[in-house]
Amino acid sequence: MTLPKSKTTISDVAKTAGVSNSAVSYALNGKPGVSEDTRAKVLDVAERLGWRPNSAAKALSDAKTHNVGLVLTYDTGVLSVESYTMELIAGLTAELETEGYSLLLRSSPSHVEERSILKEWIAAGAVDAVLIMNVELGDSRIDLFKEKPTVPALALCDASMAGGLPALADDEGGAAHLIVDYLHELGHEYIARIAGPEMLEHTFIRDNAFVDEAAELGLRYSCFHTDYSPQGGERCTRRLLSLPDRPTAIVYDNDVMALSSLQTIGKMGFRVPDDLSVVSWNDSFMCEVSRPTITALNRDVVRRGSKAATMLLSLIDGRQVESVQQEDNELIFRQSSGPLGVHPRRGQGHME
Repeated sequence: MTLPKSKTTISDVAKTAGVSNSAVSYALNGKPGVSEDTRAKVLDVAERLGWRPNSAAKALSDAKTHNVGLVLTYDTGVLSVESYTMELIAGLTAELETEGYSLLLRSSPSHVEERSILKEWIAAGAVDAVLIMNVELGDSRIDLFKEKPTVPALALCDASMAGGLPALADDEGGAAHLIVDYLHELGHEYIARIAGPEMLEHTFIRDNAFVDEAAELGLRYSCFHTDYSPQGGERCTRRLLSLPDRPTAIVYDNDVMALSSLQTIGKMGFRVPDDLSVVSWNDSFMCEVSRPTITALNRDVVRRGSKAATMLLSLIDGRQVESVQQEDNELIFRQSSGPLGVHPRRGQGHME
């Protein structure tokens, strides 16, 4: 014998109305996000089914969750080997925990699906704030939080790309100038870069900065875009080194591509740095222990995560938060870079 349910739920209303749970939540709570026709339909169905809000659940929904949301939209193959995201999360969680906050983490294969997760969080009141990573040109997630300001959001991107949301950015342009100037000082006249996806805002800024700096110094410059994966880095490296007139230095937009390409470079008969200098945009422990060790940009990603957390906590407290650009780029030069025909240096130094 099946006993009748004692209470009508939001899921019951959604099923009868033929809409999602999120749409029902928007409609019943008077929030934007559904059309007026859908709102009227949901309210009518809720009344007919005798739906009543749960007072305890309502009290909880009005309170702080002490959760900050982050959706990772990465290829799992890249996420499993690259260090940047884990360093960022380390700084983020360490700072959040000091204030009793937890990081609510989800993964998604695309920004389209990520947007659905974010809308569910907003509708359910599941988080007190959200961190947006890997902002794209014309990113719809930015528009989502502009439309629904009830949940504050911090964008990890240049302020010019944040659509008015508070932003925390690296000095991408300054870093590009630092790297290009360094290679120019070593005597390189033709440099190349293996970059991340073109739609990412930080890739766009780096692209322009590299072009401008190379032009100002009279250098030749080529750029291939790929997906940050080891395979993508190796494939682009092989293409560059197969050119009749090849570059003498390659800059990789992450450490994974730089590390994985060392073997490809050797197999093609080139020596690092005698024939080819290699520079990684991200520093990591692996850059220190690889053979040769890899010249890399140290941006203190853990500190960036900590700064993001303090900005998010301020947003949650209702304080005004201004966009910030961190200008702490430091180029750590190691064995993988040097003038052509000169054997690797065994020491290491810094450029700021």
